Amino acid sequence: MLTYTICFIQRDQELLLLNRERSAWMGSWNGVGGKLHQSEAPRASIRREVIEETGMVLREEDFRFKGLVTWESEAGAPGGMYLYTAMVSPDFPYPTPVKTDEGILDWKTIEWILHPDNTGLAANLPDFLPLMLKEETCYDHRCFFREGKLLSVHSVPVPAACEHLSDYAAMRSTPAGSC
Repeated sequence: MLTYTICFIQRDQELLLLNRERSAWMGSWNGVGGKLHQSEAPRASIRREVIEETGMVLREEDFRFKGLVTWESEAGAPGGMYLYTAMVSPDFPYPTPVKTDEGILDWKTIEWILHPDNTGLAANLPDFLPLMLKEETCYDHRCFFREGKLLSVHSVPVPAACEHLSDYAAMRSTPAGSC
């Protein structure tokens, strides 16, 4: 099941990231997001999560669906999340760093995030972030883990209609490009 949402809020050449205080990705920089409530649409969920985690009140139409981030490991059932971006104006007033219940929010430059020596990110972020930022296409960024370590990320194009799909197993069993 796809039970989570994640969003990367962009302000010019910066992304608002959260250094998480709890698992998963405790101590790592990642986007903001969280768990879908029962019967909640993914876009409504990410809007709610952004408000809860940042205090930013964005409209549902401000969020752009960019695909899925899914994962498999030998340790448990496959999982996944809906991936979104949101753009704010370059002069958007949101001073950081900000300490929250979830961790520390801070604007980070895309150059810093993607620097090859940066080891402070969620492990799969450098693999899917460039496609998410540059491509119009939606992707399922399929992450494979073993013993808690990322082995690979395989990005497969998917239609935007995947935003309305909740059955992960059904999505993974369809040919690439369909949902």
